[in-house]
Amino acid sequence: MIKKETFSFITDLIENNDRDWFQKNKDRYLAAKENVEAFADAILSQFRKIDTFIPPELTAKKCVMRIYRDVRFSKDKSPYKNNFGIGVSSKGKGNDGPGYYIHIQPGNSFVAGGYWMPQADHLKSIRQEIDYNTKDFLNIIEDRKFKSYFSDLDQNEKLKTSPKGYEADHPYIELLKLKSFTVTHSFLDVDLMDDKAVENVIEGLQLIYPFSIFLNQAILS
Repeated sequence: MIKKETFSFITDLIENNDRDWFQKNKDRYLAAKENVEAFADAILSQFRKIDTFIPPELTAKKCVMRIYRDVRFSKDKSPYKNNFGIGVSSKGKGNDGPGYYIHIQPGNSFVAGGYWMPQADHLKSIRQEIDYNTKDFLNIIEDRKFKSYFSDLDQNEKLKTSPKGYEADHPYIELLKLKSFTVTHSFLDVDLMDDKAVENVIEGLQLIYPFSIFLNQAILS
């Protein structure tokens, strides 16, 4: 589970996002990081039984994202992220392909998965796979448990017009307009501080699994 102290550290960091404060609170950061890594390892140990593409040697240290921000090309010069992120895939974090993500932030924690902003050739392949195998895709995203948990695919990244090669009257044009294929489920802080926090996250990851498999098959076929 995520400790109350970890959420408290992030809350204080949001209010004091500067290097002096961070150095004075380095011990709190290291304790929070250790908590998140232990949480990630507990998730990995269970979830790799479901998604066998996750290798046994993958550990939390390869999945928990750095808290330090790259501010070189950003107007926001805050040196630290206001969350802990856990990226899970066959390669851990930073995978260029479908995967899973756990976001830990006071009042804004969530589990997500799919493929965010695929490169052009992958995006083309995913759209083609949805067009060719629409029934299989709908069986996944319209499954009762999947729809109850995630409601719908995320709509943040979407074309305003039809993608090249598809007519505007295509019966599933709204799916084909998507530029990202992801789903998200929010958690309350208490959900992640609960004794069943790992199980709470695993429930979401397990529902994402067939969605991830479909996307992987699309870009590998």
